[in-house]
Amino acid sequence: MDRPVPTARAERYAAFRHHAYLRFWAARLLINFATQIVSVAVGWLVYDLTRDPFKLGLVGIVQFIPSLLLFLVTGAVADRFGRRLIMGLAALLEAACAATLLVLTWSGAISAPTIFLVLAVFGVARAFFSPASASLVANLVPTDDFANAIAWNSSASQVATIAGPTAGGLLYGLSPTVAFATAAIMMTAGGLLALSIPKPEQQSEVEKPSLEVLFAGFRYIRGEKIVLGAISLDLFAVLLGGAIALLPVYARDILDLGPWGLGLLRSAPGIGSLAVAVWLAGHPVRDSAGVIMFICVGLFGFFTVVFGLSTITWLSVAALALTGAADMISVYVRETLIQLWTPDHLRGRVNAVNMVFIGASNEVGEFRAGTMAALIGTVPAVVVGGVGAIAVAALWAGLFPALRKVRRLDGRI
Repeated sequence: MDRPVPTARAERYAAFRHHAYLRFWAARLLINFATQIVSVAVGWLVYDLTRDPFKLGLVGIVQFIPSLLLFLVTGAVADRFGRRLIMGLAALLEAACAATLLVLTWSGAISAPTIFLVLAVFGVARAFFSPASASLVANLVPTDDFANAIAWNSSASQVATIAGPTAGGLLYGLSPTVAFATAAIMMTAGGLLALSIPKPEQQSEVEKPSLEVLFAGFRYIRGEKIVLGAISLDLFAVLLGGAIALLPVYARDILDLGPWGLGLLRSAPGIGSLAVAVWLAGHPVRDSAGVIMFICVGLFGFFTVVFGLSTITWLSVAALALTGAADMISVYVRETLIQLWTPDHLRGRVNAVNMVFIGASNEVGEFRAGTMAALIGTVPAVVVGGVGAIAVAALWAGLFPALRKVRRLDGRI
């Protein structure tokens, strides 16, 4: 008897047939939403306290340093112990950080140094959360539904990216304490939901801890050119092209917007990303995946340049939305390739390295943007970064021909 062909609607929601994945997805949505609230509130608070773009860049670098210092440990932990347990406990530590910011703000003891100290602890929590949660997905759905799960993962992140900054701006407008309290509650709920996920089957690392075991992720990435190209492409393109750290400057000084306007700018990339993520859930990339990815990275850089030069609010919002749309397609292809090309017992360590690269592209990219803005001005810093992202896409397409030639997203070229 022939197996029935799934309908388009059934294919679109394939990952949600698995109840453990549904809990995971909801937990990520809550935690990412709360993280966006904290990000907007902290960014606005630091700029209010210092009026220094360089300090905005430090917000990112302080959160990235723990991931850089601990990635060997966090990856090995994700491969040796229960990934859902690590994900849940890390989220609860993030909730404690948000609660600390709440208490400091309410008591009047808040300052830039205390914010950076709390963000460093927050960065430790994220260092454990990211590889564990990224590796867990493959344990919750079968391979046939994995690309669909990646698309819906991205949709959860983008819903948070859209609504979280707007909510953060509105809540901060009411009171910083309201913003931090809301984030703490949501992170706690997300952590508890992650802990409620039924224990999945996981091919755990069985070798005794050693330097060879700890560096196994690096060795695998170095030998697998498709994974190496995908990870390094994200690192350099977003490191150069990212402009998120400078949005408070655009909102206050260039576009003359308030906290709500900052939330709108922060949400715009997510609007484009979410629209594409939902479309991809029902219309997955089935051919020429590598070429499509490189084209979209180039478009990400182009629309970053448009945003950097714009002094019109609607054009700035549209350009940011298009950067999000282009980035969503490249992220979807990259993340699917990385997870499916990596053996399960190595996923934690490979994802830990990947998260360091992502952190470098985001947090160090914010530091790059803040530093360049302080040296040459905000608009030139954004434009130069966008041009750099276009150059990276062209260069990597030549350096990694195997990645460019990938056609399908099912583990076969």
